[in-house]
Amino acid sequence: MSGLLHRHHDFRLLWFGETTGKFGASVTGVAMPLIAISTLDASTFEIGLLSAAAWLPWLLIGLPVGVWVDRMARRPIMLAAAASSFALFLAVPAAHRAGLLGIGLLLSVTLATGVSAVFFQTAYTAYLPGILTPADQAEGNSKLHGSASAAQIAGVGAGGLIAQAAGAVNGMFVNAGTFLTSFVCLFRIRHREPAQVVPTHAERSLLREIGEGLRLVAHDPWLRTFALFGGTSNLGLVGLQSMQLVFLIRTVGVGEGTAGALVAAGALGGVAGAFVSRRISSRIGTARAFLLFEIGVSSLVLLIPLTTTGVGLSVFVCGSFAMSGGVVAGNVIKSSFQQQYCPPRLLGRITASMQFVNYGTIPLGAVLAGALGSAVGVRTTMWVMAAAIPAAGSVLLASPVRRCRDLPASVRAVAGSKEPRTVA
Repeated sequence: MSGLLHRHHDFRLLWFGETTGKFGASVTGVAMPLIAISTLDASTFEIGLLSAAAWLPWLLIGLPVGVWVDRMARRPIMLAAAASSFALFLAVPAAHRAGLLGIGLLLSVTLATGVSAVFFQTAYTAYLPGILTPADQAEGNSKLHGSASAAQIAGVGAGGLIAQAAGAVNGMFVNAGTFLTSFVCLFRIRHREPAQVVPTHAERSLLREIGEGLRLVAHDPWLRTFALFGGTSNLGLVGLQSMQLVFLIRTVGVGEGTAGALVAAGALGGVAGAFVSRRISSRIGTARAFLLFEIGVSSLVLLIPLTTTGVGLSVFVCGSFAMSGGVVAGNVIKSSFQQQYCPPRLLGRITASMQFVNYGTIPLGAVLAGALGSAVGVRTTMWVMAAAIPAAGSVLLASPVRRCRDLPASVRAVAGSKEPRTVA
């Protein structure tokens, strides 16, 4: 039987649109800070705010969006999100040419596109099972995740090169084009979802479903551990990532294109981590492998603040490669654990609740890094944020993960939780 990309028209369009969108999002992650650095001469704190604005919507609306997406057709949500991102990114070069571009506008665009990303990613996750049969879903997920990882790595490198060749502001035209491509692909999908029935007492149901998901995570020792660890480690991880371009360009002294290439080279560790995670887990156990990757391998992030010019740039690549590899390998193990451990009827709410904790610390980490960078210097801030990543491992060492070879494969009774009720 031929692969999905050859025989499934709708999946092929979804795959191409999502892969292109991931490329554009990665270009944004490089181009936006470069606009702030090179065009607006923003302060270190303002650059930290820029990174925080991209993630703040997950904290503000992530939980209710998960419920809303379950009540509505997903494809129109994705189309609206792609169209709004296209228009918002075009507004940046338009404002620059009109002499209106400032850090306030850049923050507003970043925040608004972050809102679009919450709706798009949540709807996309729920939409995929509707166009694929259960037998095809494993292949579909594999192709989508693999292509997305490659697109993200390519986007990071391309962001720096585009900024160097055409200017960081003009790079937004490329980014807007990727979301236009995503919109066209989604528009051409033939599959139509059945009409959704809007439940009565919607507001009460919304609050109840959100509360049940949060209680399930809080009362289960395994889910609680992974949520707390994710939130703690993301504080340092995103704080470090929000400062890495400032560090490379202003402190180390490399060019924009070189900075993008260095970040992309380090991101290749994520591909390696995804490749070896299952093999290592099968040999030493999933719990031990998780500790190895998240505490052992990721600790090499402490090499990054040692970066200097010349040969010293290899130190940045080694530290970033290890950090990316450890984090991605850990995420693969954790995702597999959640899918096996959580009953299917609870997986959506549990995932949304854990993302709320995981992503909720990201804006704080970015703002904290920006404030520290302004107060004590960028290199010192990189040391603080890098040290926070392995320090987060204390959450794991104080949890049941430390005492097991393998993570459990099925859920135990969750103390204090009730059987979830369906919306009438």
